[in-house]
Amino acid sequence: MTDTRRRVKVYTLNEDRQWDDRGTGHVSSAYVERLKGMSLLVRAESDGSLLLESKINPNTAYQKQQDTLIVWSEAENYDLALSFQEKAGCDEIWEKICQVQGKDPSVDITQELIDESEEERFDDMSSPGLELPPCELSRLEEVAELVASSLPSPLRREKLSLALENEGYIRKLLELFRVCEDLENREGLHHLYDIIKGIFLLNRTALFEVMFSEECIMDVIGCLEFDPSLPQPRRHREFLTTTARFKEVIPISDPELRQKIHQTYRVQYIQDMVLPTPSVFEENMLSTLHSFIFFNKVEIVGMLQDDEKFLTELFAQLTDEATDDDKRHELVNFLKEFCAFSQTLQPQNRDAFFKTLSNMGILPALEVILGMDDVHVRGAATDIFSYLVEYNPSMVREFVMQESQQNDDDILLINLIIEHMICDTDPELGGAVQLMGLLRTLVDPENMLATANKTEKTEFLSFFYKHCMHVLSAPLLANTTEEKPSKGNRFFANDFQTCQLLALIVELLTFCVEHHTYHIKNYIINKDILRRVLVLTASQHAFLALCALRFMRKIIGLKDEFYNRYIMRNFLFEPVVKAFLNNGSRYNLINSAIIEMFEYVRVEDVKSLTAHIIENYWKALEDVDYVQTFKGLKLRYEQQRERQDNPKLDRSLVISDLYCLVGLVDYPDDDEEDEDEEDADSKEESPPLSKKSKLSS
Repeated sequence: MTDTRRRVKVYTLNEDRQWDDRGTGHVSSAYVERLKGMSLLVRAESDGSLLLESKINPNTAYQKQQDTLIVWSEAENYDLALSFQEKAGCDEIWEKICQVQGKDPSVDITQELIDESEEERFDDMSSPGLELPPCELSRLEEVAELVASSLPSPLRREKLSLALENEGYIRKLLELFRVCEDLENREGLHHLYDIIKGIFLLNRTALFEVMFSEECIMDVIGCLEFDPSLPQPRRHREFLTTTARFKEVIPISDPELRQKIHQTYRVQYIQDMVLPTPSVFEENMLSTLHSFIFFNKVEIVGMLQDDEKFLTELFAQLTDEATDDDKRHELVNFLKEFCAFSQTLQPQNRDAFFKTLSNMGILPALEVILGMDDVHVRGAATDIFSYLVEYNPSMVREFVMQESQQNDDDILLINLIIEHMICDTDPELGGAVQLMGLLRTLVDPENMLATANKTEKTEFLSFFYKHCMHVLSAPLLANTTEEKPSKGNRFFANDFQTCQLLALIVELLTFCVEHHTYHIKNYIINKDILRRVLVLTASQHAFLALCALRFMRKIIGLKDEFYNRYIMRNFLFEPVVKAFLNNGSRYNLINSAIIEMFEYVRVEDVKSLTAHIIENYWKALEDVDYVQTFKGLKLRYEQQRERQDNPKLDRSLVISDLYCLVGLVDYPDDDEEDEDEEDADSKEESPPLSKKSKLSS
């Protein structure tokens, strides 16, 4: 059986003053010849590799915190911590460290943190321990001055900390606080504020454990309400006792877990709201407070994960139709906060966290919740879904593909998300923007996995275009049935919210054009999507017209002859030219975007499009002379005609054009092209040569 006493997690403090999890293993102490001394060794429990090899230096300051933590610094800006599973293991290793350094194991720090001049060091070493004034009302000013004068000196801070611990001084100060508050002694309360703030800056775990105990923490917060720089005291305790109510949506049977949750919430509140914004100097002196909160959170998440009965009951009530609306609202909010809590964890801990939620059935539960009528519940469920997508999109993709085998398209999780995006009631479409970002993550091939047996990209994109794309594009198709938006249709022409939604959809389609070569090409050509999108160039909202132009520009930028023949056959430059002419002489983004599109065709010498533009739209564009783009296109066109009339000028170019005409076009390799592209090509007939654009006459 594994010795759990010696089981530890190894942490290092990064540049952002956050603890990074380096792995889990078992710690031992042994003499290492290479280091010439007793050392701490941690071997990974997964493969036995060495996670840590650290010599116990006689001059290094080791600190024991919260009964299960040992923290020390090996070099400047390189802090290490061992978090033990059991207190007994921590005590055992602590005794080894103290034995090497010749210290009493009852201390919480083995060395004094020295960083002073020789004169100061001599004075402090020769002086006895710090003597605190009697804890009386009349001596509070003296105590405040003593605390303030000790902070700049590490040795004096250490002596002050020991004096506060040994004499139980903090509890006496808090008794005085209650007296001062009863007497409305404002001067005494201001002194206590300075004293308690100074004690925080001592950065001492043993003092924090006293201050954050159940019987002391509210009085500590009370002391910090009376900031001398403010005209009126804060009301932090009133907020914590009346406004902030702790609700057990599922009863927590473990009293230790309940106490740890209360403590962590209050300490986090002290750090974020009560303590003044620290200076750079003070920020470094509060590292132990950050560590206290961090390890508390790790412990809480671990305890909740291990409580299988708690999580089972949580998901059972979430999906039970008999659960009333208020209760379900509380359950979803708890799960949302639980997921938000996990974001402070290191990757290994987050991985275990989301695996636990996945095993408990969080995705089927979200599918049920998203189908409910309560807007607030759906909103919280969307936030939970975003945590899952951002952390592990492959897990979400695998689930939606599996459920498609049993469920209709209408109730698929991903289609529920699309419908919520389409039906967002927020005038600014804040929720729709969030959901569109999640959809983009899910359809992004860059984060899809490929193995020897299957390709997630091929499977998921085939699923998405078969089961979901029609739902996503439905608003676009519904609002572009005419050649241009109807002037009398106020819903389209003037509804800013609908135009925003259409812009989001077109932006996602543009992303698909760039990343989904085969599937989106078939969809655009078969559904005539580009024609529908270009209807939006006539919108009175410039941002929507620009979205439509970006969509076409992305397609042209691929230089794909399948797309080019589709554009030419359907005369899809016509709405672009109309938009350009309707814009008139205004020098704006629409003008620049359209000119840039034609300039790209000229510079890249896209021959088929150059000929199409000049043959059909030259009369409409020939008078534009403030840029040379269109005259340059005409020149390109004439050069092409000369080469065609005289094949000897450029025989290779004619051969290339011939290949384009018969459709023998090379495409970039793409592992999603698991179907024969001849099928797509066979659906395209040659454009009727007799058809002419209205603008060419």
